[in-house]
Amino acid sequence: MGTTTEFTTTNDYELGRMADGFAAFVERYPAFSRTRLLDQWRETEYSRLDASGQIYLDYTGGGLYGESQLLGHMDLLRTSVLGNPHSANPSSLAMTDLVEETRRYILTYFNASPDEYIAVFTPNASGALKLVGEAYPFTPASHYILTFDNHNSVNGIREFAKGKGAQVKYVPLTRPELRLDREALDATLGTVDGDQRNLFAFPAQSNFSGVKHPLDLIDEAHHNGVDVLLDAAAYVPTNGLDLGTVKPEFVTVSFYKMFGYPTGIGALLISRSIFRKMNRPWFAGGTVNFASVQGDGHYLAANEAAFEDGTINYLNIPAIKTGLQHLETVGIDTIAERVQCLTGWLLENLLSLQHSNGKPMVRIYGPTDTQMRGGTVTLNFYGPDERLLDYRRIEELANARGISLRTGCFCNPGAGEIAEGLTADDMLAGLKDGPDMSLPHFVQVIQHRGNKSAGAIRISTGLVTNFEDVYRFMNFAADFRDKTNLNIGKVTFDIQSCRVIRDGS
Repeated sequence: MGTTTEFTTTNDYELGRMADGFAAFVERYPAFSRTRLLDQWRETEYSRLDASGQIYLDYTGGGLYGESQLLGHMDLLRTSVLGNPHSANPSSLAMTDLVEETRRYILTYFNASPDEYIAVFTPNASGALKLVGEAYPFTPASHYILTFDNHNSVNGIREFAKGKGAQVKYVPLTRPELRLDREALDATLGTVDGDQRNLFAFPAQSNFSGVKHPLDLIDEAHHNGVDVLLDAAAYVPTNGLDLGTVKPEFVTVSFYKMFGYPTGIGALLISRSIFRKMNRPWFAGGTVNFASVQGDGHYLAANEAAFEDGTINYLNIPAIKTGLQHLETVGIDTIAERVQCLTGWLLENLLSLQHSNGKPMVRIYGPTDTQMRGGTVTLNFYGPDERLLDYRRIEELANARGISLRTGCFCNPGAGEIAEGLTADDMLAGLKDGPDMSLPHFVQVIQHRGNKSAGAIRISTGLVTNFEDVYRFMNFAADFRDKTNLNIGKVTFDIQSCRVIRDGS
């Protein structure tokens, strides 16, 4: 795209304003013109977005698939006879070839030498993380080190670590940018015994704030005798990851976050050096070379087969190669360029929003520029009285405008607690009610403890976000000027345990 583009709005006045806004945008971000292929894809591969009037700003929640991905995969299924790969019949062997071809392609995509890494298919990144937690050789002399900024599936590994007697240590974040406190990390790494098995886990990119944590942390941990688990799920949809350059022991990804289809498949990349030290606490169908009931024994299969429980999602696995090739067609650097331009514009314009009395309308959690950050922007709206606007109601109003965004704590409680200034006492107040505590109840608890939030609004740009998407979101955001909770109304649904609970009437 040069300095013109097509917009789908039908209002002539709004069309003119948007065209003016776009001209100013490309002047401010000239690199955007290098991403014109993605606008062509918007019209061909992703035409359903504009046909349905959808503004999709939830790429951190899940990517979108292109039409050619579906057509290519459906053509494979339509013309092939493919069976369960756990056999040696013709249909099984054909499927095995496709699975192994995809496995090799994944390693190639991430420049992971098959001499150094194996690729295990998992249900998602969380399934990959569970494999690490249950099989990592923690001992009472071990440390499990993780950052406040981690997905709950990474936090959950602490239960495996504690179960084996290991020490669990969290490294704090700095405010307001929510970056890792490097001095605290250095001090923590300095306390471990490098002769023991120790594990440090961190996200390459935060799913809460969009912060990109530096990958040189991997070498720093190695220097201190600590293995590294890199959660790359939020990073790889818009960034390249070269495992020939950085070499963590474990990498976890979910493919639907990268290219939308298929869902239900992730991967755990394991360094062969640590794989030999892993100890699975159980076995399943497909993971053993031999098992006996009367002999009460078993022998695990070699390499990745020892970790792929039961029958893998074999019919969908070839779609991963198709999806990776889809990204390679446009290039991950092109995607990163577009995301950076649009995110930069969003941040600048959100920060400029003010009420008539001069009070800011939004608070952004994390970096307010594009330096070492991705396309995830988490924020809350505040009224002219500086009172927090209910993020759940804002999501409801966004729904009515065809805007897909996400609200809540995004399964990342540590970053959210630090971002909003929630204290240990605040969190203990939430935990004291036991397992009956829900997010709606916790929102009420926190509201009674001060003008704090137990959740936020997250918007995220991605593969085929265009200027019209972010422009229309900004128009939506501007509508909250001089609005209070009384003006915007009460929310009519609840979110409990990450599921929307609707009124059954």
